[in-house]
Amino acid sequence: MYLATLMLLGSGELGREFAIAAKRLGCRVIACDRYATAPAMQVADACETFSMLDGGALRWAVEKHRPDHIVPEIEAIDTATLADLEREGWQVVPSAKAVQLTMNRDGIRDFAAKELGLTTSRYVFVESRAQAVAAGATVGFPCVVKPVMSSSGKGQSVAQTPDELATAWDYAVANMRGDRARAIVEEFIAFDSEITLLTVATKDGILFCPPIGHRQEKGDYRESWQPAAMSATLLASAQEQAAKVVGALGGYGLFGVEFFLAGDRAIFSELSPRPHDTGMVTLIGQSPNEFELHLRAILGLPIPAITLAGPAASAVILADRASRRFAYEGVGEALALGRAGAPVDLRLFAKPEALPNRRMGVALARGETVEQAVTMAKAAAAKVRIHYLA
Repeated sequence: MYLATLMLLGSGELGREFAIAAKRLGCRVIACDRYATAPAMQVADACETFSMLDGGALRWAVEKHRPDHIVPEIEAIDTATLADLEREGWQVVPSAKAVQLTMNRDGIRDFAAKELGLTTSRYVFVESRAQAVAAGATVGFPCVVKPVMSSSGKGQSVAQTPDELATAWDYAVANMRGDRARAIVEEFIAFDSEITLLTVATKDGILFCPPIGHRQEKGDYRESWQPAAMSATLLASAQEQAAKVVGALGGYGLFGVEFFLAGDRAIFSELSPRPHDTGMVTLIGQSPNEFELHLRAILGLPIPAITLAGPAASAVILADRASRRFAYEGVGEALALGRAGAPVDLRLFAKPEALPNRRMGVALARGETVEQAVTMAKAAAAKVRIHYLA
C-alpha cells in the first residue's frame, strides 16, 4: 500500500515540505513533535506528541509505528536512544553518528577540524562565564558566542570586549536548547559572504546543488538566493570539504553544509544532516528541490540531474509578537507581483502560535538575475501582514 513508512522527529516547516514530498511518492508519514498541530503534523498520516529528548517516549513511538526510516528534523533529540535503535536494526537518517555529532556544535566542529582537517575558525568551548571571558585571549576580539545546541541562530551574539563576552555567555545560556550550559567562542571571520552547499549522499555517490547565498540578522537568515556568486576555485574547495565530512558521517540523505567565504578560503562553519532553512529557495528555483532530493537519497531512488530554473530567492515572513489568534493579510497582493518568467510563490507554515521574530512563512521568487529575484522576494514578503486578533 505504501512505498515506505517514514517517522519525522521534529515537525516544523522543513518537515512539512518533506512530508508533502513523501506523500507525493506514496509514503506513509508519522510526524512527531513536542507540541500538537505542528506544521508537518497537518499533512501526515499519523502524529505523536512528546519531547524528542525523552528516550522512552521515542522508543515507544518507533516500536508502535515501525517505520522503515527514522528521519530527524531537529537537533534536540535523545541521540543515545537513536544509536541504540540503529544497533537493533532500525534505519536512522542519515545515520545515528551524523545525528549525534551534529546535535551539538562541539561534536561537529571538533570532528571537522581535528579529525578531518577541514578549514575552520579558531574556537574554544566553554562551560562557565569565567571560561568564556578567558577564551577571548585565545580567539581574539571581536569574537562570536553561540550555545552548542540551538536552532535558527538563537543565543548567538558578537563580543568586542571581555565584559561583552560575559554578557554574551549569559545570552547564549538563556537561549540554548537542552540542559547543558555550554557554548562555543570562536574567531570572528571578516567574511565576504556565506553560503550553504546542499550536498546529497546517495547510493551512487555524492551530488551538489548550486551554492546558496544568504544574509543573516540576529543569528537567523532573512534572505537566501541561488546561485551564489563564487569562483570555481572556491566552489571546488567547498565541495571537496563537504564531500569529506559527509562521507565520513555516513548514510544517505541531504546535508546542509555552511561555509564562510573569505578571500581565497572556504571556511567550514556548520553542518545539518537534513534539509536546510536557506534551501527553501529550491522550492521555486531548483528541480528536484532539497526535500525531494532528501527523500530520493533516503529511499535509494535515482536522481538523474539537478537543474536550475533560473536565479531564485527566498525572504522570510516574521511575527513581531506572541499570539495564538491571528490571520494573514496581503497574500493576493504578494502573489500578484509575479509575472511570466518571474514567478512569485508563498509558503505559509500554519504554525499555531506567533512569537516575536518567529518565522511564519517565506516568499519565493525567480528573476532574470539573483538581485532581481531577491528584490522581488523581499517585496512579496513585505506584502504579507500578520493581523493579530488578540
